[in-house]
Amino acid sequence: MTTRTNLPRTVLTALAPLVWGTTYVVTTELLPRGHPLFAGLLRALPAGLLALAITRTLPKGAWWGRATVLGVLNIGLFLPLLFVAAERLPGGVAATLGA
Repeated sequence: MTTRTNLPRTVLTALAPLVWGTTYVVTTELLPRGHPLFAGLLRALPAGLLALAITRTLPKGAWWGRATVLGVLNIGLFLPLLFVAAERLPGGVAATLGA
């Protein structure tokens, strides 16, 4: 049962899947087909710039390598593959596989 004090937390929790689900609508309806790297860039760049603006610091020492590995795996590999799948699969199938 959701009480009044849990309502903001519940709404915030529901927001993440809602935003994630828009990936398929945006990919199939708004973005040019066949450009998964561009779509991944559009998805990741605003968040990265916002994080940089908030922290105003760059990685130091060993964190450069860690940030590079995470960036390549998340931005360079996962997001383009996500957008390739979103272009090729129907939204319901993609949502089921994502769940």
